[in-house]
Amino acid sequence: MDLSALKALKPTEYSQAADGYRSTSDMASAAKDRIDNQIAVAMRNSLKGEAATAAIKQLGELSKNFHYVQVECGLVSTALEAFSYEVGAAKTKLDAALEGAQAAKLTVNGDGSITYPPGGEKDADGKIPEGGTVSGLTDDTASAVGRQAANFDPNPNHRLAQDYADQIAAALKEATEADEKWAPKLRALKADDDLTVSDKDWADASSDTSGVSEAGKKYLDSLPQPPKDGSPQDNAEWWKKLSAEEQAAWVSTQPDSVGKLDGLPATVRDEANRMVLAEAHGVAQGEYDAWLKKHPEPERFQTYINPYTGTVMKGVNVETQAWKDWEEARKNAHKSLDGMNAIQKRFDSTGTNGLPEAYLLEFSSEGDGRAVVANGNPDTADHTAVYVPGTTSELGNIDGNMSRMVNLWHSANNEADGKSVATITWLGYEAPDSVAKDAPFEHYAYDGAPAFRNFMDGLDASHSSDSPSHTTVIAHSYGSTLVGAAAETGHLNADDVIFAGSPGVKVSGADELDVSQGHVWNEEADGDPVPDLGRWGHGGDGFIIPSDPEFGSNQLTTDTEGHSGYWEGGSTSLHNQALVVVGKGDDAALKPPPDPWAHVK
Repeated sequence: MDLSALKALKPTEYSQAADGYRSTSDMASAAKDRIDNQIAVAMRNSLKGEAATAAIKQLGELSKNFHYVQVECGLVSTALEAFSYEVGAAKTKLDAALEGAQAAKLTVNGDGSITYPPGGEKDADGKIPEGGTVSGLTDDTASAVGRQAANFDPNPNHRLAQDYADQIAAALKEATEADEKWAPKLRALKADDDLTVSDKDWADASSDTSGVSEAGKKYLDSLPQPPKDGSPQDNAEWWKKLSAEEQAAWVSTQPDSVGKLDGLPATVRDEANRMVLAEAHGVAQGEYDAWLKKHPEPERFQTYINPYTGTVMKGVNVETQAWKDWEEARKNAHKSLDGMNAIQKRFDSTGTNGLPEAYLLEFSSEGDGRAVVANGNPDTADHTAVYVPGTTSELGNIDGNMSRMVNLWHSANNEADGKSVATITWLGYEAPDSVAKDAPFEHYAYDGAPAFRNFMDGLDASHSSDSPSHTTVIAHSYGSTLVGAAAETGHLNADDVIFAGSPGVKVSGADELDVSQGHVWNEEADGDPVPDLGRWGHGGDGFIIPSDPEFGSNQLTTDTEGHSGYWEGGSTSLHNQALVVVGKGDDAALKPPPDPWAHVK
């Protein structure tokens, strides 16, 4: 970029263009939401048949288009803002140098060099030191030499000219670097000329997000930064003080960071995390496709050979060990996609049987994955339930845990007397992978406890209704151990706590769980071995768990069996939980206390 171009450049024009792209991003977001939460919902509830199914599918593709437009236009907006910021700083430096040179009666030439007039004291021959022309230097060594030469010159104008020439050169260099950096970045944001948003497009969007974020570091660093190790309340206050432009910049370039900040509005976290989800899905699909190419499917079946006689059993085929090994590896390679597809399926079921909009309050595909999914907006809900799953829970199998909270939402909504309900699946920690190998270790619980407490405090900080939500924590299996650890080591921001199939909660009584007396509830179904594993798996004379009378829980009746049936639709086990969730725990059915004389009858 030369002097005339930088002098004529108006950074505000790029900022205004950024406003236009941000408006387009907002319109695309609104269109996407209208399709997902109004138009598609109405069609699902009123139309049936192949034509309706095809139309709803097409609407889904249109929604993807609007989502892609939202993401890419948001990135263009931030890129333009960053360019405007960087080139604006260079323009400000240039303007200051030109103003100073003019005041010093120096001549700025078209190439940025400066001509200075004769000046200074006369020499022995009575001559005034001659003037000259200097060019700006940006190399540190060359600049130092140039300044030294100017300092030895008896003409003081030489020193002024060199200083201003260096400032002009530095401004031109900064502007040129900004132009050379952002021009290809902006060109890369151009989408394919078609109407299909593919996984490859989303993978490219992920790369675009990283590219704009890295290139725009100076601009992002100039914005108000999120509080370091801040509380959810601190996060909420930071977000409220940001301008619309600043909020958009954070969401578009740092969606993973914004999406996991407890205390921010559910709508904001959902918008950010859906970007992360879409981009992560595109990347994961590409990795899975590459895996398939590298690992072609082996022959699946072979003729069965009797291992005792060695006789070939014609017409009897069995799966080969090579295929079994391949299939296990394939499922593992596809595991994160299973979880992401399950979350998208929940998005697509909004409106089915009255099911409210879903909110993605946290998402990560790293490791075993993290996901927090809400049915209904917890920021406006009158009653909120947060479910913590147990051992073996991970992104790849989150479908079952989300289904439990869908069932609970329906049951609680039926009992809510018209008040709003939100139910949340909180997979925000690394759950043990194995009951036998990992569940006996308590570090999973204590490692996840701070994140859970912050999430609960965040729900409180982001709640926008005039009255606080009645909040219930529901914990299954090892999830109850985490909840107990959270209460033991800090404040548990909840009104009621329900345990189901608990092996123990790290405290010895309900009075240690940081909720009012009488607001700890427990369910133990027939045939559930986990409570006994917790009770007797610690050695000695046994360990007090929520199922024991001396713990002090309200023992809810159950009509389901085994360790995983507590959320079966239409069951008493589920209905009792729903009553507690909507503040009607007094109406829940309780088990009669054990007969102390049963052993003598």
